[in-house]
Amino acid sequence: MFENKFLDFFSRIHFTSVPILFVPITGYFIYRSAFEFGVSWPIVAALAFSGYAFWTLMEYCIHRFFFHKEFTTPIGKKIHYIAHGLHHDYPNDSLRLVMPPAINLTLAVLFYWAFYVVIMDKGLTAGFFAGFTFGYMIYDLMHFATHFFNFKNMWFQRIKRSHLLHHYREPNSGFGLSTIFWDRVFGTMHPPEVMDKVNMNG
Repeated sequence: MFENKFLDFFSRIHFTSVPILFVPITGYFIYRSAFEFGVSWPIVAALAFSGYAFWTLMEYCIHRFFFHKEFTTPIGKKIHYIAHGLHHDYPNDSLRLVMPPAINLTLAVLFYWAFYVVIMDKGLTAGFFAGFTFGYMIYDLMHFATHFFNFKNMWFQRIKRSHLLHHYREPNSGFGLSTIFWDRVFGTMHPPEVMDKVNMNG
């Protein structure tokens, strides 16, 4: 991806880096919310679920409106290619399916402070952020799994089919990855005759 061998090396990331980093981060912010700031467990659970749900919407919007936007400037085209175009050109490159830590950790810090500015309470922000980071982790692991695993669970099979159809047949639909809920909401589901009849288990 990069002519500089140093940069190219650090652009190749094993998928296990995501749980290694984000399981402790998620657990830490749950701990902060419940124990350090004394937020009750039902509220922590509601905050975490809300953060997770918000991530799934962000995932859909980023994929649809940024990753699939047509950029016209050279710098825009290069950033877009690095962020997503490369993945569409080489969808089965196992070392370029998850974000490098330098990027996802930087974004995590920015999102945390954005949430805090809106919520204005560290305990509530911590609970919401924990759900958000958990959602991100599920997204990256699901993305990897859809390309390299074939679990027989019906829910997984439907997401896998939607994502592989997005890659190989219908790039303008099927933008959700950890869930297809938002595709249903915004009318970007793959046509039923495609989703239900085409075998994409390979």
